[in-house]
Amino acid sequence: MDETGDSNGRRRGRKRPGKPLDAASLPELALFYLSRFATSRTGLERYLVRKIRERGWAGEGEADVPAVADRMVALGYIDDAAFAEMKTRSMLRRGLGGRRIATQMRASGIAGDDVAWADQLVEDGRIAAALRHAERRRFGPFAAALLTDRAAIERAVGSFVRAGHDAALARAIIRLAPGESTDQLD
Repeated sequence: MDETGDSNGRRRGRKRPGKPLDAASLPELALFYLSRFATSRTGLERYLVRKIRERGWAGEGEADVPAVADRMVALGYIDDAAFAEMKTRSMLRRGLGGRRIATQMRASGIAGDDVAWADQLVEDGRIAAALRHAERRRFGPFAAALLTDRAAIERAVGSFVRAGHDAALARAIIRLAPGESTDQLD
């Protein structure tokens, strides 16, 4: 084994950047990325800009990243509304609340009509998501014992708020005794 490779002859360390991109390779790179990851239009544009920065541009003029993204949308490979719905459902299942989901949508570049369906999902699933958070963190009806220490209660409420839930809903869940029914919420 030498310094540049392992015992099988493979190189270790940093990979060399690929060939510089051009007008023909940019859509191919976009398709490769979309075949592996669900993303928004903005997410694809950020990826392509990063790859151009890493590998360089060998094409004529400036790279037309928005045109490539528009083509992928037109072909149906990117659907921001479907992406928003999928991401929202996933985050609700993980027990995250509306504020965290809204922050993720803004970071993904989802806005306007594309996020309207996601907002409705958040409203419909806010209690179930908060209960999922409580279950994961063992608060309220999922705890071994009722929280009575004020500092522990405030830490628990803080956990809910950081997850994007309403503080009033968090307090209502935390006040529930272990094993108590959650039917009275909302």
